[in-house]
This record gives sequence, structure tokens and C-alpha cells, in this order.
Amino acid sequence: MSGPRLLFSTAAFFARPLDDSFRLIAECGYTGVEVLVTNDPASQDPVRMRAAAERHGLWIGALHDPSLVLTRWVWGTDRVVKIERAIDVASGAGIPLVVTHPPYRWQRSTRAWFRDELPHLEERSGIVVGIENMFPLVHVGFHPLMLHANQDLDELEGIEHLVLDTSHAAVARHDLIGVRRLFGDRLRHIHLSDNAGKGFDSHLPPGEGVLALDPFLDELVRSGYDGTISLEVDLRRFLTEPRRLRALMEEMREKVEARLDGHTA
Repeated sequence: MSGPRLLFSTAAFFARPLDDSFRLIAECGYTGVEVLVTNDPASQDPVRMRAAAERHGLWIGALHDPSLVLTRWVWGTDRVVKIERAIDVASGAGIPLVVTHPPYRWQRSTRAWFRDELPHLEERSGIVVGIENMFPLVHVGFHPLMLHANQDLDELEGIEHLVLDTSHAAVARHDLIGVRRLFGDRLRHIHLSDNAGKGFDSHLPPGEGVLALDPFLDELVRSGYDGTISLEVDLRRFLTEPRRLRALMEEMREKVEARLDGHTA
């Protein structure tokens, strides 16, 4: 398949069993999925994960390791162990890409491992590990707190595989098209969502925030990007309203797919 391929991230259904999430995603017309590793054993088991994907006719295009705040205790607290285990799961489930966050600035040994050892692990396993762009935390009366290494765009030089999160870019006040062009052929995956424009990471459904996502998607098509794009959105307010949830998921898919197909009218 040429051109970008659309996925839907299970992060939207953090507390649901993986099989239930897969069923809903497939029923809403998606053919691809990104799996967030959580406390759900099925999200950690390549055999169960692959069986569930086959059962619902889904392709797993990415596996997000448990590097989020909500998953910080999953697989322990050692970032290297988390990535190694994620690569093992991805390999067993036939998933080509692992998504992770950069290490914190004070994790010097982990930063060295990312730089010196991770490329060799990728080569041996055949799994690509994409590192997300992050953002500073801003507190009233203080300068921004720079928590992650490599969250500044000029610090991303030399990283071979990158993931562009549109909501993270908004918090950092980066231009989406500018980031896409800076990442160039190192861009492997995109977390697509909108942002409220209020200085926090909101992951809104596209069209509910301030981001110009249509021009961004048009630029992706023009650039020849042929990686994956995952809708990583916060749907918590819709989880108790099944009809509205399904309608929104279908609407997001239709609009993004139309844009990727070049239907820009």
C-alpha cells in the first residue's frame, strides 16, 4: 500500500480489555491499530495480541511502550527494560514499530544507551524504535521546566527514527509543517490529534482545537510520506455514550482518509 496508513490508538480506551477495543475500532471501519501497553495482560502478550487482531481483521502497525505517566509502573521503572520488552513483544506479534518517549534529562546512563546501544538493538531485532517529540512543562511564575532530553527540535539531530506528536508540538509552540520538514525522512510515525491551545497536552479529536491539521495532512501527502498515522485522541467524555463515540470515530476516520486520498475540497 502506497501513501500513509491510518491507525487508531488503543490509548483512547485505557481501561478497556484489548479485545473490546479492537472490536470497536474494527466496527468503526479502521483496518489498522496502535496498541498502548498497559496493565491489561493482552497488551503485553504477543500471541494474544496477534490473535485478537486477526479475529477482528486488524493490522497492528505500532506498539507504544509503557513510558506514559499512567503506565510508569508497567514492566518496572527501568526505561531500557521497557524498550527491550516492547521490542520482544513487537517481534513476536509482527509489529514493525515501537514508539517511546525520550529519557528524562537526569537519566544520563539511559540517554547514553539510547545513543549508543539502541541502534544496534534495532538492527538485530529488525524493529524500528521511534522517539516522540516532547514539550516543556510551564508553571506560572517560573521558566519552563525541561524534563525530557531531546524535546527541543535542535536536540533531535542525530536521532534516526522520529515520531511527530501534533499535540506535543502545539504545547511546545512548534509549527507542524516546519517540524515535518525538519524531521524529513527520519519521520516514521505520527500521533495525530488536535490541541486546545491553552498550554497543555489535550489530544482532542481533529477539528476540536486550534491546530491547522488539514494543511499538515496535505503537506504529508505532497511530501510522499508513506509511514503510519495514528489517531491518538482523548475520548473519555464519550465512553458512556456509545452512539456518539462510534459516530465520532467514524467521522474522524472518514475525514482523515479523505484528506490522505487528496480530497481537499
